[in-house]
Amino acid sequence: MSMTPRINEYLNEHHIAYQTRSHQHSHSSVGTAITAEIDFTQVAKAVVLEDHEGRKLMAVLPTNRKINIARLRDELHRDFHLLHEQDVYKLFRDCDLGAIPPIAQAYNMDCIYDDALMDQDEIYLEAGDHETLIKMDRDSFRQLMEGAHHASFSYEYMH
Repeated sequence: MSMTPRINEYLNEHHIAYQTRSHQHSHSSVGTAITAEIDFTQVAKAVVLEDHEGRKLMAVLPTNRKINIARLRDELHRDFHLLHEQDVYKLFRDCDLGAIPPIAQAYNMDCIYDDALMDQDEIYLEAGDHETLIKMDRDSFRQLMEGAHHASFSYEYMH
């Protein structure tokens, strides 16, 4: 597959500098970091949440971290739960299962990113398949996330 046309179009329309990088097929963000030989802290993953009113939110965080939903609730003043996997796939039909690009804006979805990502000089994102990454520097990532909320809402679970 490679990068989805929607993501490619979004990045180009918004003049966001990036490169693509191929890697061996993987089924998770952890697997991607391992096969691409990239530090877990540099690979951003997307987690899709929903509040009690059905509003969706994409949380973007490093692969080595997990969401603290209580912190997210306190930050945004909304209760969230993880969106069921089947429902996630319906939102991202142009992507391979489990390869959701952490680019909520391209899907007209609200977004929050974890401040830990801004500690990295380079950040890698899923491109919509299991064999391609989008690489960008911190400034390009900040530009990509323009208008998104940001906070410290995750905790490290692997080193």
